[in-house]
Amino acid sequence: MPASFVPSAQELLRFAPETFLTVIATLMMVLEPFWREHGRRFAVIAFLALVVAIGLSAAASADPGPAFNNMLMVDGFSTFFRILVFAAGLLVILISANYLRQAGHETAEFYALLLFSIVGQSLMATANELIMIFIGLECSSIASYVLAGYLRDDKRNNESALKYFLLGSFATAFLLYGIAWIYGATGHTNLLEIRRVLLDSGAATNLTVIAAATALMFVGFAFKVSAAPFQMWAPDVYQGAPAPVSAFLSAGPKAASFAMFLRVLMTAFEPVKDRWEPLLWISALATMVIGNFAALRQTNIKRLLAYSSIAHAGYVMVALTAHSEIGTAAAMFYLAAYAFMNVGAFAIVTFVARNGEKHVELMDYAGLSRRQPMSAALLTIFLLSLTGIPLTGGFFGKFYIFKAALDSGLIWLAILGMLNSAVAAYYYLRVVVMMYMQDPSTAPEQEAPTAGIKTAMLAAAAVTIFLGVFPSAVLDFATKSAALLR
Repeated sequence: MPASFVPSAQELLRFAPETFLTVIATLMMVLEPFWREHGRRFAVIAFLALVVAIGLSAAASADPGPAFNNMLMVDGFSTFFRILVFAAGLLVILISANYLRQAGHETAEFYALLLFSIVGQSLMATANELIMIFIGLECSSIASYVLAGYLRDDKRNNESALKYFLLGSFATAFLLYGIAWIYGATGHTNLLEIRRVLLDSGAATNLTVIAAATALMFVGFAFKVSAAPFQMWAPDVYQGAPAPVSAFLSAGPKAASFAMFLRVLMTAFEPVKDRWEPLLWISALATMVIGNFAALRQTNIKRLLAYSSIAHAGYVMVALTAHSEIGTAAAMFYLAAYAFMNVGAFAIVTFVARNGEKHVELMDYAGLSRRQPMSAALLTIFLLSLTGIPLTGGFFGKFYIFKAALDSGLIWLAILGMLNSAVAAYYYLRVVVMMYMQDPSTAPEQEAPTAGIKTAMLAAAAVTIFLGVFPSAVLDFATKSAALLR
């Protein structure tokens, strides 16, 4: 009996968040000529659209299962990352509104691109098939390339977008080539079917091809999560892109990329995990070392946070190397904590930088506690969480990651990871020292943060502290979701 290409109501519900956001983003671009003088409306529409998308994700999770001939999978894992990227998008919209207004670029285009990128990230989290992963990745990436160069009259934005596009295109080509090899060796692109073929002893003759294909795919995955040796794009792109876009790139795309990385490793390539482990071990260690030691020399706050982002990708790579349900749950928890504390830090960077981003050097933060005590206090919370201090989400994130590594016998990787965390404390606390123990910089006084930025900062801080005090609220769900992933 031929397969039906008419989606059922059940399948439409499972894909409803992405469908709804795509329609809203397209509608905003259609309305742009009519509301050109009312840019704030588009921020409100995009914000409300993401709120509705979170509700649709919750509704879809009540009826989990595959959709569209097993190309998509709605389960606890995909729901977790769906809601995470939607929540990160909400914070970025709050940060962006005043920034774009001051720059004179508050248009529907920015928010539509943001929603299109988030749709791609959601697809990456729900995809159960390599071609769907590629489509989601491209949807997210192409919109992100444009966002990185959104301020067209700013040379820094142009350079950022060009570097991101060129390097991203090469990395995507490697990923697609790896997918082609996997299809040639197994005859499938569905993750569960690939796993079934690899478990078959008759596939032993193809293991060399499989190993080469996984190496090619690793290039694409490692680039998207900014893991060594493919992390070189992050500092330049984060520094050159608009500050709200840097916040977005550090949270949503990174979380979604790790989601697809985890799903592929834990399903399709689980039978060949022994071939993955040495590569992941080396990459995790190199990522932590490069990120932390390069951050020590930075004087630009955006570059510092970029290298910090690389280092944190290394910590999540430790959880991937553990290749266990505990490691998967730890990675999920850590990505949630990292998204909020990093977006919160970038919200304050956006506020302090002001129009034209003229104040992004570390010296601009000298005496910030006297000029803006609330901003200094919140930035301190985010930096302490990034360091891994108790009572913050970052502490429990690192604790569970290193515990997963120890449980999997990765003792040296866990020890070296903890030593790297100690190195990171220096450059994070250096910013705190400048804010509280140095005289104010010569920068002129600035107005208090707008309602949007203040809301984003307070919400991010509240979640960061909540995850540090009540980690089980998220970790229990992550653990159950990780168990279903296999």
